[in-house]
Amino acid sequence: MKTQIFVVLLSLQFVVLGQNKLTKSEEKQGFKLLFDGKNLDNWRNFQSKSLNSAWKVENESITLTQAGGGEIVSLEKYENFELILEWKISDCGNSGIFYHVSEDSIFKNAYETGPEMQILDNKCHPDNKMITHQAGALYDMKAVSLNSVKKAGEWNIVKIIVNKNKVEHWLNGKKVVQYSLFDTNWDKMVKNSKFYDWKGFGKYKSGHIALQDHGDKVSFRNIKIRKL
Repeated sequence: MKTQIFVVLLSLQFVVLGQNKLTKSEEKQGFKLLFDGKNLDNWRNFQSKSLNSAWKVENESITLTQAGGGEIVSLEKYENFELILEWKISDCGNSGIFYHVSEDSIFKNAYETGPEMQILDNKCHPDNKMITHQAGALYDMKAVSLNSVKKAGEWNIVKIIVNKNKVEHWLNGKKVVQYSLFDTNWDKMVKNSKFYDWKGFGKYKSGHIALQDHGDKVSFRNIKIRKL
């Protein structure tokens, strides 16, 4: 019931306040906007000072309008945090949200270090055949406990909590994944994934938030974060 109330209240907030704004309660809790609906000042490309023009502000959302935009990262780094955002994927599309991303020069991509909450059109993207690749999953490592994703073209509300190495993925008011970082079970999940021989994957205790260019149109809005 509490999760349903959270989604309803969040949806009402967007109607009353408009998009990309904080409530007074969120301000008191320490949330900050990572996108104001007007500019992309809080984002840049991975290992770059600039932002590729394929990423645009479109209908008050951060939108990857075409392939080739590259991964974008938050200006700040975060260790323990609560991240709330909405995403909308195109038909048969794929994208992702990463955290604890390192920009060490030995890495070429955000996904080399950052665990990912998967974004997917579960209906028709080929990755739908693997349960650890479906929307909301800890990509290639842990499947969702239930399917709460909306269809392509509709907005999904995400909450990612990382606190003292405990992680939760929430999708549309449902907690769909829970796991711990840096323990024996984490090591086992990494070993059994495509990342088993990646030197930097899942090793960093703080880093950037990143949004993925997987070649498909994807949009993000109402991006809010607070440090825990």
